[in-house]
Amino acid sequence: MSKPFIDVAAGMILQPDGKLLLGERPGDKPWPGWWELPGGKIEPGETVLQALARELKEELGIEVTQSAPWVSYTHEYPKTIVRLAFCKVTGWRGTPQGLEGQRLAWVDPLAPITIGPLLPATQPPLRWLILPERYLITNIGSAVALPAYLERLDATLRAHRCLVQFREPAWQASAPEAEVLDGLHRVLALCRQHGAQCLVNSVHPQGWAEEADGTHWRAADAVRQAAALAASDEHRAGVPATATESHAEAPAADAHLQPRRLVGVSAHSADDLLAARRLNADFAVLGHVLDTPSHPGVPGMGWPRFAELAAQGGMPVYAIGGQSAGSLAEAQRHGAHGIAGIRGLLGPQ
Repeated sequence: MSKPFIDVAAGMILQPDGKLLLGERPGDKPWPGWWELPGGKIEPGETVLQALARELKEELGIEVTQSAPWVSYTHEYPKTIVRLAFCKVTGWRGTPQGLEGQRLAWVDPLAPITIGPLLPATQPPLRWLILPERYLITNIGSAVALPAYLERLDATLRAHRCLVQFREPAWQASAPEAEVLDGLHRVLALCRQHGAQCLVNSVHPQGWAEEADGTHWRAADAVRQAAALAASDEHRAGVPATATESHAEAPAADAHLQPRRLVGVSAHSADDLLAARRLNADFAVLGHVLDTPSHPGVPGMGWPRFAELAAQGGMPVYAIGGQSAGSLAEAQRHGAHGIAGIRGLLGPQ
């Protein structure tokens, strides 16, 4: 017997200081006493943002003035399958109130969450929300250029929360491996000084990623890796985009803060995003979106196509290609978690 399938709009209601609003499910609803993100079912004929605005007015008494799509994620509960369209809400009129008798709480996603238990489907967005909005990709090129680059990286990390990717194919091709590895170690030391996580691109030896905070797979490498996993008995057939946690399997309230190695994937198509899901990636980098010097003569996919693909991602997606601090808001309006880049993100800005 098939389970009912429900489309839901869920609001990540965020204050300027980063605090997030959670609500406790009242006693007359399924899963009473569990905490969740506010929102509700999408009615026929409604867009996601229209449904979210209606639900938040009915549930909390607020009028949404600024919202954007973020991540769509499918979660399988024991009795239902729910497709959640998570949206970031950063502007509203009124003060949230529990109009359905529910308790409300503002929590810091970057700290242990003391309320709970949390609904299982609330865990992934809390983990994703920790990811910085800026993903900086290195392009150092040589040992001679390293000191100046580290100065600029230091200024960037002082000014912004960033995720960093060590990606140096040209340097690796032209210098002894020990020299490039030393460059990685110096980048890692600076990142750790600032509390920033650093991933290593799959162009480099896999052992290097073990010294860092995770691996970033190139698109072709991710597709091959996903195919190998799918063919292996060690991997559950077709790693699903849906979760299958039961009531009893719900993780601890601060599980999203537990140390974990990150997995990122570069994507240029729906097939690449599928590979990212099969690898259980934490995020994808999608592009190129706009024209960029790194792809001369190759037009970008544009924001409409980016938004279409990002909505299929099932995870946070960074926009890459022609991005800078000035394009962050535009990227987020089209469903991006943030922006990724080499030149446009380096420097205090």
